[in-house]
Amino acid sequence: MIIDADCHISSHKFDALAITADELVRHMDRAGVDQALVWLKPPYNKDITPENRAVYEATRRYPDRLIGFGWANPRLGAEVTRDTIKRCFEEYGFHGLKFNGAQDDYVIDDPAVMALIETAAAYGKPLAFHIGADAYENTHPLRLGRIAACFPEITFFLIHIGGAGIPPLDRAAVEVAAEHANIMFIGSSIGERAILRALHALGPDRLCFGSDMPFGLMHVQLAMYRALLRDHNTADQQKVLGENLARVLGLDGGSAG
Repeated sequence: MIIDADCHISSHKFDALAITADELVRHMDRAGVDQALVWLKPPYNKDITPENRAVYEATRRYPDRLIGFGWANPRLGAEVTRDTIKRCFEEYGFHGLKFNGAQDDYVIDDPAVMALIETAAAYGKPLAFHIGADAYENTHPLRLGRIAACFPEITFFLIHIGGAGIPPLDRAAVEVAAEHANIMFIGSSIGERAILRALHALGPDRLCFGSDMPFGLMHVQLAMYRALLRDHNTADQQKVLGENLARVLGLDGGSAG
């Protein structure tokens, strides 16, 4: 089973890159991807409420294909963010929640943000963080290391391995992950050499394939991963291409509910 661990969908085509759930599933069919982890693509007006709702509705429409994660933006205020966290977990039943200090412009381990992360962590589900060079002050890997140390019982997805910009912070990301066993990598929007370094340093159990669709093309990114993994055994390939994510999320028999 192949699972793409990083896909953004939108309620409607509000910009040139936005894709709906229906469009994503067509891309999945073309690429030969069985399931995808989906979260919203932030709209320019920062109104994430209808977009989180769209993700939820997409997972209801495609329960065997789409795996829903919520999105929280602390910039909208503590009360709004706590309401968002509650809705994402208690009403929508999402598998986890994402924070993006680059697109939403905040320091991910700021004390005010840490209080909101604590609220999310209380649900016991994985938390995902954009960790990249595009906003390295806000999202440096060391900051996620501090967060992971505070919540050792929570699995954290470190998205992009410190990429999404130049020069990438992948070496720092690997060092942080080596110190915190509760950090998993989603290797999207990062160069192939960085992915190989992460794979060699941490092994095949802590890396997940991701395309960052629609920012990256799913079928192209999957082809890159297949090329990178060609010298690894079948079991290790399957881990990176889907089994790791399924294990962490507790997916049973491929169900994406």
